[in-house]
Order: sequence, then C-alpha cells, then structure tokens
Amino acid sequence: MRIITGQAKGCRLSTLAGEETRPTAERAKEAIFSSLQFELADRRVLDLFGGSGQLGLEALSRGAASAMFVDASADAMAVIKENARRTGFFDRSRFLISDYRSYLRKGARKDLYSLVFLDPPYARRDWLADAVDRMISGDMAEDGCLFVCESDTPDVLAGCACREQLAPVKEAKYGIAHIQILRFMKGPSHD
Repeated sequence: MRIITGQAKGCRLSTLAGEETRPTAERAKEAIFSSLQFELADRRVLDLFGGSGQLGLEALSRGAASAMFVDASADAMAVIKENARRTGFFDRSRFLISDYRSYLRKGARKDLYSLVFLDPPYARRDWLADAVDRMISGDMAEDGCLFVCESDTPDVLAGCACREQLAPVKEAKYGIAHIQILRFMKGPSHD
C-alpha cells in the first residue's frame, strides 16, 4: 500500500496485520482519487474509520489542507500516526481514538469538513447512513461537502434520512467494494 501521487508519491504505508482493518484496494483508491482530482485543494478532510489513514493521507498528498483521523482502535491509531509521520503530514493532521458516534456527538456544531471518507467494516455497513445523518444534522458538513462511502453492497446509504440532500457524483464497483461519491447540498439535491 502506497501514496499514489502528489507530495508524498510512492511513500509506502503500514497497515495492521490480520483482519481487523481492511484497507481500500489500490484499484478502488485510484478510481476514487481520479474522480476527486480537481476537488481536493484546501479541503478539510475527515477520515472517520481511519484504519491505516491511507485515504486521508492520499488527500493531503494531493493538496487537502488538513485531515482529522478517527478510529476506535488504539492499534490502528498508532499505525495512522506512523504513516502521517512517514508521509510528512503529521503537522497537518489531528488524531482521535474514539468510536464514530462519540466523535460525531462531540464534534457537532464545532468541527466542519468539506471531504469525508467513510469506510467502516463491511459487517457494520449500517454505520454509513448513520454517520452521514449525524454529520448533516450536527452541521459538520459544509455545503458542497463530498462524502466518499465504501461498502460491500450497492446501496451504501440505505436508510439515510438525509438522502435527498446528497447528489450522486460517482458510483462504481471494484471487486466486492461498492463506492459512492456524493455531494451534500444544503437544500434538496437536483438529480
């Protein structure tokens, strides 16, 4: 696993051994960032289920302003911090060991993001819609915020109460991974 392009191009990243963390596949990551390539400059990034931090770090490498990494695992957070140091982005990063609900509750009406990566464990796919709803209702997503969601099912945001405020940007399948990129609009979206 490596940074594909930008300031830290080619930098190798560590990941946790075993099945606890499932990094986004290289092909899927390349497709995600190809879709986002003209929309990364100066974005404030949230990598909510951080894992190895590869998505947030790739965004920083390509010009995002800052990144917040949240993961419930202390072991995963140690890997994220190691990767942030290795890429040279430690000073543009914040780190928090927390479950996503607790962080979104505490960050409501305080933290504001313009790019959000949501890649929870596939067995917890219901966390996707819940996280998006909590971010929008907690005023943590600025108008035009991009949500990048990964799941093992095609309808990654089934049950999302704020769905009418999300306009699809891209949908694709890579192996078993279904990726949706959605743009948040303060009013109802116009498909």
